[in-house]
Amino acid sequence: MIKACLMPHPPLLVPGVGRDDEIPDTRRACEAVADEIGCGKPDVLVIISPHGTTYDDYFHIAPGDKASGDFSRFRAGQVSMSVAYDAALAALIGETARAEGIPAGPLGERDPALDHGVLVPLYFLGTDVPIVRISLSGLSPAKHYRLGMCVRKAAEALSRRVAVIASGDMSHKLAPDGPYGFAPEGPEFDEIVCGCIKDADFARLMSIDTKLAGRAAECGLRSLFILAGALDGLNARGRVLCYEGPFGVGYLTAVFDTGESAYARLARETIVSYVKTGKTLPLPADLPEEMLTKRAGVFVSIKKHGDLRGCIGTIAPTAADIASEIIENSVSAATRDPRFRPVTPSELDDLTISVDVLNPPEPISGPEALDVKRYGVIVTAGRKRGLLLPNLDGVDTVEEQIAIAMRKAGIQDGETVKLERFEVIRHL
Repeated sequence: MIKACLMPHPPLLVPGVGRDDEIPDTRRACEAVADEIGCGKPDVLVIISPHGTTYDDYFHIAPGDKASGDFSRFRAGQVSMSVAYDAALAALIGETARAEGIPAGPLGERDPALDHGVLVPLYFLGTDVPIVRISLSGLSPAKHYRLGMCVRKAAEALSRRVAVIASGDMSHKLAPDGPYGFAPEGPEFDEIVCGCIKDADFARLMSIDTKLAGRAAECGLRSLFILAGALDGLNARGRVLCYEGPFGVGYLTAVFDTGESAYARLARETIVSYVKTGKTLPLPADLPEEMLTKRAGVFVSIKKHGDLRGCIGTIAPTAADIASEIIENSVSAATRDPRFRPVTPSELDDLTISVDVLNPPEPISGPEALDVKRYGVIVTAGRKRGLLLPNLDGVDTVEEQIAIAMRKAGIQDGETVKLERFEVIRHL
């Protein structure tokens, strides 16, 4: 995936519907998004719209080879666009989602025409690149997030260079004289979402109160859930290009960049310093606030040329904050993992590092509650306790996951065990 963006969709941005000088800051931000996406030379645009065919219990993925649409609903029927669909990618996204237990696919299309949630972004992005059009549903935030994961998985399977565009506006209740009036939850909601994007804090985004979102009368949150899922594990960094609400509706334009996260960077800098000097560096001044104010268990994993080189972590927090937890476990992973010799200075340039921040574990009744891609497992027998992280190369079944965790703890077959599962946020 080359880029992920949030784009608003006020029809006023399109000449012939609105004037060229209306909401100029948002217009310039959308142009900047189009420039960044164009530089990546995508094979396909995946556009998530809240205004397509929508069902309570199903994600609609538009079928066919092409589609057209216009702005006749906005008294500008002369402004129209046509675009090709990437039918193969659309079909594979649906198949991948259904295999994951997510109801999605081409069934039940009520209107094949492109809606304005797609048309407005296409005005800036152009119609030369094929698209996949995905609508929202009434399903849970977690299902939207997991659908985003399926989008990326399908794109990678087909070797598509994909740009994901979440189309949506923020609160429609920002001003008493606006078309939808004012509610205090409107500005509050928009401020929270802007903060989530700036910090790429998807956990906070996913936990936004649905009642608050409803009273804010937004239409972009579920699009962002899918976008966040498409970025799962990539440790994106968010940039708000523009936020404004000139007509009582919030227009937010943002871009997510990927690369080594602050979490992985802190682990790397700690390892380099300790291996070279035997000392750790002081905490950097530019760390995200959550690393300094929150506590959690953390695992630091080191690989060399794709092979594990060290992995040490804590199930529950032992340090004052996440940053300190990373520092302690980074040193341990590099020098104290009993399975490996300590990392040497000559190896430092060949290492890749990931940091898993653990959510609190929860007890489960049996293996049927596990999913090797989504959940890690903790196996306990008396005082013996073994843990295995989720989504590890070569661990394809729940049975393998449990068996490896048991071996790590020295638990024998036939011993009575208790199982717990946990989710992680992986930072690369």
